[in-house]
Amino acid sequence: MKKLATTTFVLAITLLGGRHAFADSTACRTVKLSDPGWTDITSTNSVASVLLESLGYKADVKTMSVPIGYEALKNKETDVFLGNWMPAQQKFRDDLDKSKSAELIVTNLTGAKFTLAVPSYVAAQGVKSFVDLATNADKFENRIYGIEPGAPANQNIEKIISDEKFGLNGWKLVESGEQAMLAQVERAARTQKWVVFLAWAPHPMNTKFELTYLSGGDDYFGANFGGAEVNTLARTGWASECPNAAKLFSNLVFDLNIENALMGKILDEGEEGRAAAKEWIKANPGQLDIWLKDVKTVEGAPGLEAVRAALGI
Repeated sequence: MKKLATTTFVLAITLLGGRHAFADSTACRTVKLSDPGWTDITSTNSVASVLLESLGYKADVKTMSVPIGYEALKNKETDVFLGNWMPAQQKFRDDLDKSKSAELIVTNLTGAKFTLAVPSYVAAQGVKSFVDLATNADKFENRIYGIEPGAPANQNIEKIISDEKFGLNGWKLVESGEQAMLAQVERAARTQKWVVFLAWAPHPMNTKFELTYLSGGDDYFGANFGGAEVNTLARTGWASECPNAAKLFSNLVFDLNIENALMGKILDEGEEGRAAAKEWIKANPGQLDIWLKDVKTVEGAPGLEAVRAALGI
């Protein structure tokens, strides 16, 4: 981790020192991003895309699984990834660090959490920890619902099932996309059926359902119910090649309220990601002062004024 931290320090000097540091080449005008299909990353990618395009860049967002996304970053097929959940994705970070394939731009979210949860009506009947699952195997139908195949969190769940201390021999991980998993939770909630699944914050699931995060998973998801931070990574060299775009991403920091609101527009109101981002920005224009500080358009004009004009603010 020291190498990535050092890179961040060097990056900060590059970004903040010297007026020449903000001149992006023509090759930088398309910024390639990856999206694992998670609504939180769709939300942050959408904000980035709206801002980039208002500044004269093109945002090229490709949907790909977490492992493939990291390989794309490593192979310079993508430029930036806003979804490095830590410590859940430590294995991928270690690989990137070893190969010197990525640079840490910024921690874009703190206060997140990520572990198994049950509806609160299940917790009220005594299921509050991982160790409570085995004695209620029949009620859970020996199933834990996860997200898309290949996700690191699913790999953690497989390890939990195989860990003798939890007594989950014979249990099955049900892999599906985020929306399919949550649809299963919603179906279960209608009849107060028992279900255990992967949950996280930020996400509007925390307001749509009454959830209880389970204790006991520190060895797999980290302390404090999988307390996490989310980082923005760039392929090695991109920030120095494209310092103005990199400055935007270094400013692009979110909080739980911002992401819950954006995700709610997408999931609950059915809005397309960029439309949701534009709507939120127009309702919260002061945030642009932070996100666009010292950022220029591709032509070198003040970025804040350009984005306000493009969005009609």
